[in-house]
Amino acid sequence: MIKYLIIDDEFVAHDIIKGYCDLLPNMKLMKNCYDALEAFEYLAKDEVDLIFLDLNMPKLKGFEFLKTLPSPPKVIVTTAYKEYALEGYELNITDYLLKPFGFERFLKAINKAIGSAGKLPTPTVSGEPVPETKSIFLKSDKKYIQVNIDDILYIEAAGNYTKVFTQTEMITVREKISDLLGSFSGDDFMQVHKSFAVAVKHIKSIEGNRIFIGEHIVPIGKLYKMNVSGLLK
Repeated sequence: MIKYLIIDDEFVAHDIIKGYCDLLPNMKLMKNCYDALEAFEYLAKDEVDLIFLDLNMPKLKGFEFLKTLPSPPKVIVTTAYKEYALEGYELNITDYLLKPFGFERFLKAINKAIGSAGKLPTPTVSGEPVPETKSIFLKSDKKYIQVNIDDILYIEAAGNYTKVFTQTEMITVREKISDLLGSFSGDDFMQVHKSFAVAVKHIKSIEGNRIFIGEHIVPIGKLYKMNVSGLLK
Protein backbone atom coordinates (compact mmCIF):
# COMPACT_ATOMS: atom_id res chain seq x y z
CA MET A 1 0.00 0.00 0.00
CA ILE A 2 1.36 3.43 -1.01
CA LYS A 3 0.41 6.04 1.59
CA TYR A 4 0.27 9.55 0.18
CA LEU A 5 -0.32 13.14 1.23
CA ILE A 6 -1.72 16.00 -0.87
CA ILE A 7 -0.39 19.47 -0.01
CA ASP A 8 -2.15 22.17 -2.03
CA ASP A 9 -4.17 25.29 -1.18
CA GLU A 10 -6.63 24.66 -4.04
CA PHE A 11 -9.57 22.36 -3.34
CA VAL A 12 -9.94 21.43 -7.00
CA ALA A 13 -6.33 20.18 -7.11
CA HIS A 14 -7.08 17.80 -4.23
CA ASP A 15 -10.11 16.45 -6.09
CA ILE A 16 -8.14 15.87 -9.30
CA ILE A 17 -5.19 14.13 -7.64
CA LYS A 18 -7.39 11.96 -5.45
CA GLY A 19 -9.57 11.10 -8.45
CA TYR A 20 -6.53 9.94 -10.39
CA CYS A 21 -5.19 7.95 -7.43
CA ASP A 22 -8.55 6.27 -6.97
CA LEU A 23 -8.14 4.75 -10.43
CA LEU A 24 -5.04 2.89 -9.26
CA PRO A 25 -4.79 0.00 -6.81
CA ASN A 26 -2.90 0.25 -3.52
CA MET A 27 -2.97 4.06 -3.24
CA LYS A 28 -4.17 5.31 0.16
CA LEU A 29 -4.78 8.98 0.93
CA MET A 30 -3.66 9.75 4.49
CA LYS A 31 -4.56 13.44 4.70
CA ASN A 32 -5.56 16.49 2.68
CA CYS A 33 -3.33 19.41 3.70
CA TYR A 34 -4.16 22.92 2.50
CA ASP A 35 -0.92 24.57 3.60
CA ALA A 36 2.61 23.38 4.37
CA LEU A 37 2.35 24.01 8.11
CA GLU A 38 -0.57 21.58 8.33
CA ALA A 39 1.54 18.99 6.50
CA PHE A 40 4.55 19.65 8.73
CA GLU A 41 2.42 18.97 11.81
CA TYR A 42 1.13 15.71 10.33
CA LEU A 43 4.57 14.46 9.27
CA ALA A 44 5.97 15.15 12.73
CA LYS A 45 3.83 12.24 13.97
CA ASP A 46 3.16 10.05 10.93
CA GLU A 47 4.99 8.81 7.84
CA VAL A 48 3.92 8.59 4.21
CA ASP A 49 5.53 7.11 1.11
CA LEU A 50 4.66 9.90 -1.32
CA ILE A 51 3.79 13.61 -1.25
CA PHE A 52 2.01 15.60 -3.96
CA LEU A 53 3.35 19.09 -3.32
CA ASP A 54 2.17 22.43 -4.66
CA LEU A 55 4.70 25.28 -4.63
CA ASN A 56 2.83 28.57 -4.45
CA MET A 57 1.07 28.32 -1.07
CA PRO A 58 0.44 30.81 1.76
CA LYS A 59 2.53 30.90 4.96
CA LEU A 60 5.28 28.57 3.68
CA LYS A 61 6.19 27.88 0.04
CA GLY A 62 6.48 24.33 -1.21
CA PHE A 63 10.25 24.15 -1.64
CA GLU A 64 10.89 25.95 1.65
CA PHE A 65 8.70 23.35 3.34
CA LEU A 66 10.59 20.54 1.61
CA LYS A 67 13.91 21.89 2.89
CA THR A 68 12.64 21.61 6.47
CA LEU A 69 12.12 17.83 6.22
CA PRO A 70 15.13 15.87 7.50
CA SER A 71 14.25 12.73 5.55
CA PRO A 72 11.55 13.49 2.98
CA PRO A 73 9.59 10.72 1.23
CA LYS A 74 9.15 10.64 -2.52
CA VAL A 75 7.84 13.99 -3.78
CA ILE A 76 5.88 14.78 -6.94
CA VAL A 77 5.59 18.53 -7.44
CA THR A 78 2.29 19.79 -8.89
CA THR A 79 2.35 23.43 -9.92
CA ALA A 80 1.40 25.96 -12.59
CA TYR A 81 4.88 27.54 -12.49
CA LYS A 82 7.37 25.83 -14.78
CA GLU A 83 10.19 28.25 -13.90
CA TYR A 84 10.77 26.37 -10.64
CA ALA A 85 11.56 23.05 -12.28
CA LEU A 86 15.36 23.34 -12.03
CA GLU A 87 15.29 24.08 -8.31
CA GLY A 88 12.95 21.14 -7.84
CA TYR A 89 15.32 18.66 -9.44
CA GLU A 90 18.16 20.02 -7.33
CA LEU A 91 16.06 19.00 -4.32
CA ASN A 92 15.83 15.48 -5.74
CA ILE A 93 12.09 15.44 -6.36
CA THR A 94 10.73 12.45 -8.25
CA ASP A 95 8.81 14.34 -10.92
CA TYR A 96 7.45 17.77 -11.80
CA LEU A 97 3.85 17.96 -13.04
CA LEU A 98 2.83 21.21 -14.70
CA LYS A 99 -0.85 22.07 -14.14
CA PRO A 100 -3.15 21.22 -15.77
CA PHE A 101 -1.90 17.64 -16.27
CA GLY A 102 -3.75 14.63 -17.65
CA PHE A 103 -3.94 11.13 -16.27
CA GLU A 104 -1.34 9.63 -18.63
CA ARG A 105 1.28 12.13 -17.50
CA PHE A 106 0.23 11.61 -13.88
CA LEU A 107 0.66 7.85 -14.28
CA LYS A 108 4.23 8.28 -15.53
CA ALA A 109 5.04 10.26 -12.40
CA ILE A 110 3.54 7.56 -10.19
CA ASN A 111 5.55 4.89 -11.98
CA LYS A 112 8.73 6.88 -11.40
CA ALA A 113 7.94 7.09 -7.71
CA ILE A 114 7.00 3.48 -7.03
CA GLY A 115 9.41 1.97 -9.53
CA SER A 116 12.55 3.33 -7.90
CA ALA A 117 14.11 2.31 -4.62
CA GLY A 118 14.75 5.85 -3.39
CA LYS A 119 13.45 6.50 0.11
CA LEU A 120 10.34 4.36 0.08
CA PRO A 121 10.33 2.50 3.40
CA THR A 122 11.81 -0.98 3.55
CA PRO A 123 9.60 -3.33 5.60
CA THR A 124 11.18 -5.62 8.16
CA VAL A 125 10.39 -9.05 9.57
CA SER A 126 11.87 -9.88 12.99
CA GLY A 127 14.23 -6.95 12.61
CA GLU A 128 15.63 -8.20 9.29
CA PRO A 129 15.08 -6.03 6.19
CA VAL A 130 12.91 -7.51 3.46
CA PRO A 131 14.06 -6.94 -0.14
CA GLU A 132 12.04 -4.08 -1.58
CA THR A 133 9.48 -4.95 -4.24
CA LYS A 134 9.42 -2.40 -7.04
CA SER A 135 6.34 -2.18 -9.18
CA ILE A 136 4.86 -0.33 -12.14
CA PHE A 137 1.35 0.38 -13.38
CA LEU A 138 0.68 -0.87 -16.91
CA LYS A 139 -2.35 0.23 -18.92
CA SER A 140 -3.91 -2.72 -20.74
CA ASP A 141 -7.21 -2.11 -22.55
CA LYS A 142 -9.24 0.01 -20.10
CA LYS A 143 -7.66 -1.11 -16.86
CA TYR A 144 -4.42 -0.50 -14.99
CA ILE A 145 -2.45 -3.50 -13.79
CA GLN A 146 0.20 -3.25 -11.08
CA VAL A 147 3.12 -5.53 -11.97
CA ASN A 148 6.19 -6.34 -9.90
CA ILE A 149 9.18 -5.25 -11.95
CA ASP A 150 11.16 -8.27 -10.75
CA ASP A 151 8.57 -10.53 -12.42
CA ILE A 152 9.11 -9.04 -15.91
CA LEU A 153 11.27 -11.24 -18.15
CA TYR A 154 11.45 -9.09 -21.27
CA ILE A 155 9.47 -6.62 -23.37
CA GLU A 156 8.83 -6.65 -27.11
CA ALA A 157 7.85 -3.79 -29.43
CA ALA A 158 4.73 -4.24 -31.54
CA GLY A 159 4.22 -0.99 -33.47
CA ASN A 160 2.67 1.57 -31.13
CA TYR A 161 2.16 -1.19 -28.57
CA THR A 162 4.54 -3.12 -26.34
CA LYS A 163 4.19 -6.69 -25.13
CA VAL A 164 5.34 -7.22 -21.55
CA PHE A 165 6.24 -10.83 -20.75
CA THR A 166 6.21 -11.73 -17.06
CA GLN A 167 6.79 -15.06 -15.37
CA THR A 168 3.06 -15.81 -15.53
CA GLU A 169 1.45 -13.76 -18.32
CA MET A 170 1.81 -11.47 -21.32
CA ILE A 171 0.38 -7.95 -21.06
CA THR A 172 -0.13 -5.72 -24.11
CA VAL A 173 0.43 -2.04 -23.34
CA ARG A 174 -0.49 0.85 -25.63
CA GLU A 175 2.88 2.53 -25.34
CA LYS A 176 6.04 2.52 -27.46
CA ILE A 177 8.92 0.42 -26.15
CA SER A 178 11.16 3.49 -25.81
CA ASP A 179 8.59 5.27 -23.62
CA LEU A 180 8.04 2.19 -21.48
CA LEU A 181 11.77 1.71 -20.93
CA GLY A 182 11.89 5.30 -19.72
CA SER A 183 9.52 4.34 -16.91
CA PHE A 184 12.04 1.90 -15.44
CA SER A 185 14.89 3.07 -13.26
CA GLY A 186 18.44 1.86 -12.86
CA ASP A 187 19.95 -0.95 -14.91
CA ASP A 188 17.16 -3.50 -14.52
CA PHE A 189 16.57 -3.71 -18.29
CA MET A 190 18.87 -3.70 -21.28
CA GLN A 191 17.83 -3.11 -24.88
CA VAL A 192 19.33 -5.91 -26.99
CA HIS A 193 17.43 -5.35 -30.24
CA LYS A 194 15.40 -2.51 -31.73
CA SER A 195 12.29 -4.48 -30.75
CA PHE A 196 13.43 -6.20 -27.54
CA ALA A 197 14.69 -5.33 -24.06
CA VAL A 198 15.45 -7.96 -21.44
CA ALA A 199 15.57 -8.09 -17.65
CA VAL A 200 19.25 -8.73 -16.99
CA LYS A 201 18.60 -10.73 -13.81
CA HIS A 202 16.49 -13.28 -15.71
CA ILE A 203 19.03 -14.11 -18.45
CA LYS A 204 19.75 -17.84 -18.29
CA SER A 205 22.33 -18.00 -21.08
CA ILE A 206 23.67 -16.19 -24.13
CA GLU A 207 24.52 -18.19 -27.24
CA GLY A 208 25.61 -16.46 -30.43
CA ASN A 209 22.97 -13.89 -31.31
CA ARG A 210 20.36 -15.27 -28.95
CA ILE A 211 19.47 -14.73 -25.31
CA PHE A 212 17.66 -17.45 -23.39
CA ILE A 213 15.27 -16.33 -20.66
CA GLY A 214 13.29 -19.18 -19.15
CA GLU A 215 11.57 -20.87 -22.08
CA HIS A 216 11.87 -17.77 -24.27
CA ILE A 217 14.50 -16.88 -26.88
CA VAL A 218 15.24 -13.21 -27.59
CA PRO A 219 17.35 -12.11 -30.60
CA ILE A 220 20.36 -9.80 -30.29
CA GLY A 221 20.49 -7.03 -32.90
CA LYS A 222 23.74 -6.05 -34.59
CA LEU A 223 23.63 -2.53 -33.18
CA TYR A 224 23.16 -3.82 -29.64
CA LYS A 225 25.92 -6.43 -29.42
CA MET A 226 28.12 -4.07 -27.47
CA ASN A 227 25.43 -3.79 -24.79
CA VAL A 228 25.39 -7.55 -24.36
CA SER A 229 29.17 -7.85 -24.54
CA GLY A 230 29.41 -5.60 -21.51
CA LEU A 231 27.68 -8.26 -19.44
CA LEU A 232 30.31 -10.86 -20.30
CA LYS A 233 33.35 -8.93 -19.08
